Amino acid sequence: MPFDFLACPACGAKVKEYKNPLPTVDVIVELPDGIVLIERKNEPLGWAIPGGFVDYGETLEHAAVREMEEEIAVVLEEKDLRLLGCYSDPARDKRSHNISTVYVAKATGTPKAGDDAAAFAIFPIDALPQPLCFDHARILSDYRRKKEAGEI
Repeated sequence: MPFDFLACPACGAKVKEYKNPLPTVDVIVELPDGIVLIERKNEPLGWAIPGGFVDYGETLEHAAVREMEEEIAVVLEEKDLRLLGCYSDPARDKRSHNISTVYVAKATGTPKAGDDAAAFAIFPIDALPQPLCFDHARILSDYRRKKEAGEI
C-alpha cells in the first residue's frame, strides 16, 4: 500500500481527495472577574479564546472539555456547556478553513497557561486586549450582545 496518497484497500486505486473544513471548538470561560483569554505561543500570535481541534471519534462537547483542561487547566462538565454559535467563514483562520463551535461555560478555580498558551489573563468583556486572533472579536461581540440580552 502506498504512503504518498490514499489508496483503496481492495484494488489499490488512488482515492479522490476531498478538502474539507476542520472542526474546532472554542470555550468562553466565565469566572467571577471576567472571561479567560490566552496569549498564543504559536502563529498567529495574539489573544484568543481558548480552544482547539476536535480529535477523530470525539464529540464537540468532549473536545471542549479536553481543550480547556489542556490549555488553561480548568475542569468543565459537558452538561454545563452552553452553545453560543458556529463560525464558518473560510477566512476566519489563515492557516486553513476551520469551522468552530463556540461554547460558554462557568468555571471555578485558578486557570494556568498550558499547551498552546504562552500566558492567560482574565478580562472584563468591556476591556478586551488587542490584537485578538482569528474572528474572536466578532465572537466576543456576539457573546456580549447575547449576554446583555439574557440569551446565554
